[in-house]
Amino acid sequence: MKKIIWISIVVVSLAAFLAFRQDGKADVSTDSSVSAADKVEVYYFHFSRRCVTCIAVENKTREAIVALYPDAYSKGKITFASVNLEDEKSKPIAEKAKVTGQALIIMSGDFRKDLTSEGFMYANNNFEKFKSEIKKTMDPLVKEIK
Repeated sequence: MKKIIWISIVVVSLAAFLAFRQDGKADVSTDSSVSAADKVEVYYFHFSRRCVTCIAVENKTREAIVALYPDAYSKGKITFASVNLEDEKSKPIAEKAKVTGQALIIMSGDFRKDLTSEGFMYANNNFEKFKSEIKKTMDPLVKEIK
């Protein structure tokens, strides 16, 4: 019984965190219209204290990008960066990505997509689903890279 209560508290807390972490800010763009850009930038924003799932989201995101787009990644047309929000040097990147808390953001030109929820739901338990969410978001962007 205690285990069920504990799990319920964790799930509710995570849901509340994900619901309020962006202070009501919407994605700049979530549709398939993409402005031309030279590269696709993927950022995983985190704090110094990290749980197993946080680390998995970072590692599985990198793994998916390298597996899906090896040529573009090796040529630097797709970049991935893990950014510690507690590091003073990360403030300009966080402002550019419009984040104030833990987030998985894909950006290219004027396009910005937040995949944090998908990362926390699927990175540990369903990597193929997580990879397909990344692919669905990034395919139109990769086609637009000059």
